[in-house]
Amino acid sequence: MRKKVFLTRALHDFALKELKKKYQVEVNSGKIPVPQTKLRSKIKDVDGLICFPYDNINKETMDLAENLKVISTYSVGFDHIDTKYAKEKKIRVGYTPEVLTDATADLAFSLLLDALRRVSEGDKIIRNGKWKVIYGAYDYVGLDLRGKTLGILGLGRIGKALAKRAKAFDMKIIYHNRNRISKSKEKSLGVKYVSFERLISQSDVVSVHVPHTKETDKMFNIKTFRKMKKTSFLINTSRGKVVNEKDLVTALKKKIIAGAGLDVFEKEPISKNHPLVKLQNVVLAPHIGSSTKETRAKMAEITVKNLNLGINGKKPIYSVGY
Repeated sequence: MRKKVFLTRALHDFALKELKKKYQVEVNSGKIPVPQTKLRSKIKDVDGLICFPYDNINKETMDLAENLKVISTYSVGFDHIDTKYAKEKKIRVGYTPEVLTDATADLAFSLLLDALRRVSEGDKIIRNGKWKVIYGAYDYVGLDLRGKTLGILGLGRIGKALAKRAKAFDMKIIYHNRNRISKSKEKSLGVKYVSFERLISQSDVVSVHVPHTKETDKMFNIKTFRKMKKTSFLINTSRGKVVNEKDLVTALKKKIIAGAGLDVFEKEPISKNHPLVKLQNVVLAPHIGSSTKETRAKMAEITVKNLNLGINGKKPIYSVGY
C-alpha cells in the first residue's frame, strides 16, 4: 500500500508529479494557512507532511500523528515546528537552506538601496500625481551608499552574501554574530567584528539575519532604537517577531531612526490599514526574500528530496536535529 503524504498547500507541478508517482498525495485546497482542525485531522494517518513557514506544527498536532516519519518544510526557517518534540517522537525534519541565500541577500540589498535612495517613495509621488515641479538642490534627496557603515546582525550564509554586495558599493561593514568567524574570513569579506551594542550605535544601516528564538524575540524595541543613530535605517528580511512593530512605528514617526525596509512582519499578511503602511519612511515587501523563479523551484526540489529520504527512515539532505 502506498504511503500517504499531505501538503498544506500546492508545490510546483513538477514536484507534485514526482510525489504522485510514489505516494497517495493530498493537497490542501482550502484556507491558507491550513486551519489547525484540518491539519490535525489529516496528520493522523499520513507518513509525510510538507508544510510552509506559517503552519504551526506543535506538540499537540504531532501527538495525533500515528505514522508520521518526516516533516519537510518549504523554508529556510523552522521555528514554526517544535523540532525538539519531533526529535523525541523520532520524526525527521527537513528544511531548505543555502539555495535561497542569494535571492534573500539580493532582496535585503534592494530594500537597503530603496530606503536610502527613496525609490518607492518617488514611485508613489508620480503615481499619485504629486510630482508637479523639477526638484531643486534640497528637494527630495536620498543618501549615498559609499562610505556608509552597514551593520550585519547574523553573519551566516545570507549575511555573508549581503556583505559581498555591500563591499561592491564601497560600504564599510561591521558585524555581530554568536560566534566570531576566522580573521582570514573577516579579511576576505572585508568585515569587522563588533559587540551588539557597537553594531547598533555605529551603523548607518542595520540588516537583520537571525532566526526567531527566545533570545531574539523583539530584540529590536524602543530601547534598541534609541541606541541607534537618528540617521540610521533598519532592514529586516529574517523574521518579523525579531522586531517589536509598535516600537518601530513609534521610532519611525518620532524620527528616532530615519527609516526601515521590511520583508517580514509579526503577523502576515499585513493589511492596508497597518500603521507601517501609512508611513513614508519605510519600504515594505510582502515576504518575498526567496521569491525568484529559480530559487523557488530549487526549494521545491529539495523539499521533495527531504521528504523522500525522511519517509524512508533516512536523514534529509538538510536536517534539523535528527
